[in-house]
Amino acid sequence: MSESTASLRRKIATSKDLQSVVRTMKALAAANIGQYEKSVLALGDYYRTVELGLGACIRRLGQGVLRTERTGNMGVSDVIGAVVFGSDQGLVGQFNEVVVDFAVESLANRTGDLHLWAVGERVQSRLVDAGLTPSQHFSVPSSVQAVTPLVGQILMQGEALHGQGKIGELRLFYNRPTAVGGYAPIDHRLLPLDASWWRGLIDVDWPTSKLPEVLGDVTATVRALTHEFLFISLFRASAESLASENASRLAAMQRADKNIDELLEHLQESFHRLRQSGIDEELFDVVAGFEASTDRTDPHPGNPSGPRSTPTASA
Repeated sequence: MSESTASLRRKIATSKDLQSVVRTMKALAAANIGQYEKSVLALGDYYRTVELGLGACIRRLGQGVLRTERTGNMGVSDVIGAVVFGSDQGLVGQFNEVVVDFAVESLANRTGDLHLWAVGERVQSRLVDAGLTPSQHFSVPSSVQAVTPLVGQILMQGEALHGQGKIGELRLFYNRPTAVGGYAPIDHRLLPLDASWWRGLIDVDWPTSKLPEVLGDVTATVRALTHEFLFISLFRASAESLASENASRLAAMQRADKNIDELLEHLQESFHRLRQSGIDEELFDVVAGFEASTDRTDPHPGNPSGPRSTPTASA
């Protein structure tokens, strides 16, 4: 009995230690979600500034900007460049499976070759299992500060390949947070920036009554602002993927915490029941021992008045 009680004690202690780890991971995931969501919100104002600047430049240049080198590269190559954002670590539920299945389905009808990049070891292995072998792998950023170097690498290589005509378009596949606390896979085409996108910028209203003026080389300004727009798009995709990853991890840890609570309740009930059973058995042993000792000390059990004298016959 003592071994069974000791075993339950060990299981309860182990479960409590595991629950402590799970709750720490919950707290970290919640904190990470906050910082990545704040970074995405902060990009909104910067994106608005870049959008206004591009709109002003396009109105200055007119329709000539629609025949830029970026737009002219359409159709040069039928190779699709794709970046799939996933995770390096586990305990994220179906996070990687969802984005990989979505990417595989979206790229199934492609007519040309595929130039695939994977962000995250877990998503890379999932892509290989799905029959898509990435040509390059990037590590997932561990903080907001680490997102910028990753975005710089992807953007530099993507623009170079697109500018050289080696890929016709560059697409981003990632999970985006939803309003209900979950996430959904997204297919975002980053390059090329087609004519409809450029025309849309012309319709962006200037926020004041004073008309803007572009100083210096307008074409160089357009290229610089376009590069910033691509940077913002990639940064947002990475940050939203990281926020979704942590949201998935938070949900997984919440389920684990609930399961551990239920397990602890079951173990503690079993422990108390077994302990009470042991106490009862010990009490029974004490009572039985007391009764046995009482019987041994009484020479005439069952006769409380003591021994009787034997009558003798008189003469």
